[in-house]
Amino acid sequence: MGTNTGNERRVVDLVKNGDKKAAKELYDTYSGYLTGIVARYVADDDLLKDVLQESFVKIFSSIDTFEYKGEGSLKAWLAKIVVNESLRQIVENKKNQAIEISDVIEDNPEYDPELVEEDDVDKIPIDVLKEMICNLPDGYRIVFNLYVIEGRSHKEISSMLGIKENSSASQLHRAKAILSEQIAIYLNKKIKN
Repeated sequence: MGTNTGNERRVVDLVKNGDKKAAKELYDTYSGYLTGIVARYVADDDLLKDVLQESFVKIFSSIDTFEYKGEGSLKAWLAKIVVNESLRQIVENKKNQAIEISDVIEDNPEYDPELVEEDDVDKIPIDVLKEMICNLPDGYRIVFNLYVIEGRSHKEISSMLGIKENSSASQLHRAKAILSEQIAIYLNKKIKN
């Protein structure tokens, strides 16, 4: 058993028994990771803080239901709570409505769809790619993250967000088109410089 595995179990057991120092340790250990997950879904800083706070309230109030299933199970359980809370708050705030955009792709003279290939994503620094995803309109970003990052099906997404399956597929397609445009522009500027 690894050190981290033993530490996860120890911290969870202590939190279950009401140990405040262990609760702070759990928060300090995972808050950065969980903030990153929330940021994939929520662009507004105030809402992000609200989601994170509510998530930790749920984590601490339901820690007794957590069952350790091996290394990484705590992290997965925490992530699931944060994703669900993000989606709950988004739906509650009606932030998941499809956002219609003008055909920016056709209107942008710098965009050349022939320049974007699948392996172009590997040429983009991860922090730049994350920023591109974070800058997607809310509905597109949420569906993109659920489908691509979380591996959810359009049926699951439609159920989670209260939208039709074809709306989920449409928003994913538009998100990919916007990202493709941004990747092409980024690579064109990099080549020109």
